[in-house]
Order: sequence, then structure tokens, then C-alpha cells
Amino acid sequence: MSAPIVHGGGITEAAAVFGGKLTDWLDLSTGINPNPASLPDIPVNAWHRLPDRHLIDTARMQAAEYYRSGTIQPLPVPGTQSVIQLLPRLAKPGRRIAIFAPTYGEYARVFAAAGYTVDEISAPDQLTAGHQLAILVNPNNPTGRSFQPSEIAAVAQRMKTFGGLLLVDEAFGDAQPELSIVPSAANHDNLVVFRSFGKFFGLAGLRLGFVIAAKPVLSSFGDWLGPWSVSGPALVVAAALMAGDTNAVQSAIIERKAGLDGALQGAGLGIIGGTPLFALVEHEQAARLHEHLCRAHILTRKFDYAPSWLRIGLAPDIAGDTRLAEALRRIV
Repeated sequence: MSAPIVHGGGITEAAAVFGGKLTDWLDLSTGINPNPASLPDIPVNAWHRLPDRHLIDTARMQAAEYYRSGTIQPLPVPGTQSVIQLLPRLAKPGRRIAIFAPTYGEYARVFAAAGYTVDEISAPDQLTAGHQLAILVNPNNPTGRSFQPSEIAAVAQRMKTFGGLLLVDEAFGDAQPELSIVPSAANHDNLVVFRSFGKFFGLAGLRLGFVIAAKPVLSSFGDWLGPWSVSGPALVVAAALMAGDTNAVQSAIIERKAGLDGALQGAGLGIIGGTPLFALVEHEQAARLHEHLCRAHILTRKFDYAPSWLRIGLAPDIAGDTRLAEALRRIV
């Protein structure tokens, strides 16, 4: 397999190079809500026993309501990265993979390692009968490019005429529910949707995601993952938070994004994309800017394929916004 992709969140590695205690660093390199939702009470049995069926069923029912998936009960998985690794099993040998790019790099890496030819495309009309699977991240990471549900439905139909599948990754979809194709997923038997739980709720360490698809696909993923793939505590947390009022979480994210945008615009940086959980900026000396911020113990996300880009996530509070703004003023 090709070399691992360097993702956000590498505070340990950054501190080893630039110094400082881990607690000194302001991590803006991810697209994760920096203010985690409050955890519900977790029964002792959820820790003591293997995940009982009722925990799984409850989480799936709440996920169906939360994601508006109708008759489809989403399958809980131990983080969407776990099912990305399994995607080559859905594709037929000899067919090509189309990825709307640039986007999350693990998709191309996993398929290339499995021996598939990967075509990076930018528009639906580039899909051909040679493509077995098309992958679309909506809203996209890192650009924030988005497709409306009607547009995605048209892509699913186009892939169906080719005998292919469409995978839509809605990892950042919670904060923009109007973009989700999930409410009409039951109308497309060749559609697979991934949802991330940890980004919106700020609980990425829980390692939890959901797959929404027709029963044959869900059954395949369930068989491949095996029993007890998601912990009992994770199922309890998911069911409780998805059943609760998420307005406070949404409002906090909106407030934090306004703080981030203000710090970036105040430094004269051009915001060229993003989602409510991060901003994408372009700067001709992005690598130098990234290093400067590291020396101030602020971690951002740079891209080897786009050396003028930096992705910058949300600070947890106004003090974080101020710290970022002051560091940027010293160089920009």
C-alpha cells in the first residue's frame, strides 16, 4: 500500500518538531467541533457486557430519525474510515473508480492499493460506463464544494444506467442537513451514504459512523465488520445525543465559525472554501505560513497536492480566535 496520508490532528508529531507541551498547542488542523457535546449517563452494563442487541437497535432507530433515512435503519460502524477500507469489496475487478476531486485522500489510496484504476473527475458528465463506483464527498473536504440532493439523485441515476454504485460521503453533513441525499436514499438501490458521528458532536475519539444503503449493502458491511464492531458505550452515546436537541451544538458551531472567519479576514487571508467546521484559505506562501503558525504552537492542515492551500478549523473560544489572529498578523 502507498505511504500513509498525513491527516490533521498530528499534535504529537508537531510538538516533537516545534516543541512545547501538547497542552500548549491550539489544534486547528481538523474539521471537528472543538466543543464536545455533553456525554449522557452511560450504564455500567454498557461497559461490562458485549453490546446487547437492544443497544444496537436503539441506536439504529435514533439514527434513522436523526438522518431522516425513512425505512432504512443506518448501520453503526467503528468510524467511517473502517468502511472506506472495505470499499474495494463492493467493486468489480476490471472496472474503474471515479472520485470527485480534490477530496479526502483515503478513497484514492485504498482503491489504488487494491489494484483499481482511479479517475479523478470534477463533473458528473465525466462518468462513463467503465466506472463501477463513483465517490462524491458532500459538502466536500477540503473545498466545501456542494451538490444539491436533486443533483446527487441525477448522478445516482446515471451510475445506475452503467450498472454502477454511487457513494456519497456526508461526513460534514450534520451542520448542513439541507444538502443531504439521505431522505431519498430508499429511492436509489445503488446509493451508499457514509455519515460521521464524531465531527459535528465533537466526539471523534468515539470512533463511530453510520452507513445508509439498501439492505444487501448493509448486510455485506455487517458481515465484513463482524460482531460487536461498535462498542456499547458508543451506541449509548449516539442514541442519546441523536435523540436530543442539537440546536445548541449547531449554534455554537456557527458562532465559532464566525470567529474563525473574522480572524482570517482580519489578517487579509482569502477564504476560498470550507464548511461550518473549517475554512480553506489560499496564500502563495502557505507552507511558510503553516510553519510560522507551528512555531506559535498553532497547527493547521497543509496539502502536498495544493501547496498554496491551508485548511483551518475552529478554535474552542474567543481566546483561540485572538491567538490565531495575533499569530497571523506577525507574518501576513
